Amino acid sequence: MNVDSIADFLADQRDETPDELQYLIIQFENYWERKLWHQLTDALIEFFANPQSEQQRLKFYKVFILKFADKINQLKLVDLGLKAATQCRDDQERLTFLTDLAKKVDNENSQDAFVYATAAVARVELDLRDLDASRKDLDKAEHILDAFDSVETKVHAAFYQVNADYYQVKGDFASYYRNALLYLACIDLSSLSPDERKARAYDLGIAALVSDSIYNFGELLQHPILAALTGDVAWLQELLLAFNRGDLAAYDMLSGRISTIPLLKEHVEDVRQKIYLAALTESVFRRPPHQRAMSFGSISADTKVRKDEIEHLVMKALSLGLVRGTIDEVDELVNFTWVQPRILDMTQIASMSQRLGEWGENVNKLGNWIEASGQDIWAP
Repeated sequence: MNVDSIADFLADQRDETPDELQYLIIQFENYWERKLWHQLTDALIEFFANPQSEQQRLKFYKVFILKFADKINQLKLVDLGLKAATQCRDDQERLTFLTDLAKKVDNENSQDAFVYATAAVARVELDLRDLDASRKDLDKAEHILDAFDSVETKVHAAFYQVNADYYQVKGDFASYYRNALLYLACIDLSSLSPDERKARAYDLGIAALVSDSIYNFGELLQHPILAALTGDVAWLQELLLAFNRGDLAAYDMLSGRISTIPLLKEHVEDVRQKIYLAALTESVFRRPPHQRAMSFGSISADTKVRKDEIEHLVMKALSLGLVRGTIDEVDELVNFTWVQPRILDMTQIASMSQRLGEWGENVNKLGNWIEASGQDIWAP
């Protein structure tokens, strides 16, 4: 298409464009004639960002943007391509379109744009339930990302979002949890709608509970996304907090909710063991370091686990790195030497403050005793 044809195309599109956007078409004509590619790109991004441009995006991309695609910032080219792709008839057409876009930006100096486009391809493959192809593209993108010293956060966000959703479909809850939190770290939460924040917080909470390798919810409990758990899902936030403080009474009150959620119901035994482990670590944490030799009976009383199952519970906690210590099977005694740090609520902080106060009093008593007992030694 020659210059005159482009001018005719823009003139035709100006007639189809709503009045409030026609000034942008005039800018396109001006920047195109003057070869001001940077300004033209920014004007196109503004045009594509307006919902009223939806019906024209794909035509603009194919007829106009591709004429100078190699002259503009390749990340911005992918941004324009992603918006144009929303107007494809179906996922299959969208996959072809995005695959061509990824190939176009697969150059040595635009690997960030290639990753950005490849993540979009993996998203469509995931929607089409072609999990093998999606995983292959995600692995390719991850390999390139690992080699970058720095890259725009939106590239990381695009990758982590699709990677998290892939693991959610596969039922790998620990990987979903990690990637979803990394995705949230790359975006401004205000860019998500209230429903999107609520859904993401809900999925993260459920994943934390059913995962067989996540026993510390501190990162999630500190994240502002948790504030989205309100209304009909407020109970999930309460349940997560109950796990964090090893609160068996609160768990019992909320356990009725578990049977109403298919995924939690499917993992009900794992969830129950997780609250027992939380109760154990909380019981150890509450004790001063010099009083952490606990009998099987006292552990049973604190965790509500039968005495004959205590050894298995402690061994599980040791293997997961939640606690450290030794088990005396003959005397039925466990000597705990360390407990995994975690996020504390106000009650736990108050308990720690009390212990620090007691420690301070003991130090003062020891100082007074040394002073009284040693007068004869250091008296002048």
